[in-house]
Amino acid sequence: MSFLPVDEQLDVIKRGTVEIVPEDELVEKLKHSKKKDQPLKIKLGCDPTRPDLHLGHSVILRKLRQFQDLGHEAILIIGDFTALIGDPTGQNETRPPLSREEIRENASTYLDQATQILDESQTSIVYNSEWLGTMGFEDVIKLSSKLTVAQMIERDDFSKRYNNNEPISLHEFLYPLAQGQDSVHLHSDVELGGTDQKFNLLVGRQLQKDDGQEPQIALMMPLLVGTDGTKKMSKSYDNYIGITEPANDMYGKVLSIPDDLIYPWFELLTDIPVDELPGYQRKAQADPRNTKHELALTITRMYHGKEQAEAARTHFEQTVIGNAVPDDAPTLRYEAGTEVRLLDIVSEAGFTSSNGETKRLIKQGGISVNDEKISDKGYRVTFGEDTEFTLKVGKRNYAIVKSKQ
Repeated sequence: MSFLPVDEQLDVIKRGTVEIVPEDELVEKLKHSKKKDQPLKIKLGCDPTRPDLHLGHSVILRKLRQFQDLGHEAILIIGDFTALIGDPTGQNETRPPLSREEIRENASTYLDQATQILDESQTSIVYNSEWLGTMGFEDVIKLSSKLTVAQMIERDDFSKRYNNNEPISLHEFLYPLAQGQDSVHLHSDVELGGTDQKFNLLVGRQLQKDDGQEPQIALMMPLLVGTDGTKKMSKSYDNYIGITEPANDMYGKVLSIPDDLIYPWFELLTDIPVDELPGYQRKAQADPRNTKHELALTITRMYHGKEQAEAARTHFEQTVIGNAVPDDAPTLRYEAGTEVRLLDIVSEAGFTSSNGETKRLIKQGGISVNDEKISDKGYRVTFGEDTEFTLKVGKRNYAIVKSKQ
């Protein structure tokens, strides 16, 4: 195929990138690729211990898609073998390994979601158990000789735990070696990762050098700041937007972000052309309200299509701005003479994932009955012959609740 000029490829590759180690070697690889009309092998390892993807995960997947669009070979590694070890990166303590059955199930879910971003027909999907699972103990010993304990302790999360007298198991040292061995096996030219993966990516470079290969380029992407505007996006912090969330929820959650995240989210999460990004930066500063709506519409359209994105905008304008009950609000009916906990009504409506989440919303004043905020976690509704009320949960979820006729 015909590759774009190297400087044009670099403009795309460097978009949103935090660090490229080393950039001059990447330039040479791109020049060689264009001269030989041969795509580079771009490697991304995915963690099948987390089956549900959010916009934070999409940052690195979108970078892999950009390489695909430039004509390079995307290799998505399902870490079914390394998941048995458990990656301690960014953890204060080692993450417990999963069973093979859990890993397979999570991997299947991951792929279903990842291919919403990647071009599935142009993605090579491999499982690292294919080569790591065949290694004998002698092979592991030889691999372990490639790095010293001192080098391992230099890694930020290991050094912190060591200095805090927290235990570090020997098997945790094997994770970056196994990830690096993936690079050796695949002869990767570039490996993608978050900034928290830098050590592991550089191990891959070293192992490739030891094997006589041309070392890969380590390309690091930022950890996306979540909807709270302070911490990285994570389900643990409840500041995430899942890529499979309903369009209405996705649209509304994007609008909840602080104004200073508008431009970074345009840069990292959308396909706005590089040369147009400065204009969006100015718009975000001059008119954050409308620019944020444009961001919400853009992101929602990417995952749900134009029609659902437009409907989500209309839904938001009606329910949040206009405070109107939407036409598609569900209707829940209960037998007259029964007493039902509000927790159970909210659960049946499907507006929260647990009673714990419902209780937190009540505490925050996020649930109302006929526009009256409910503060009692034990609130119950006694249904008469003609009981009917509007239930509002959060800013966007409505239901009509009434007695059965």
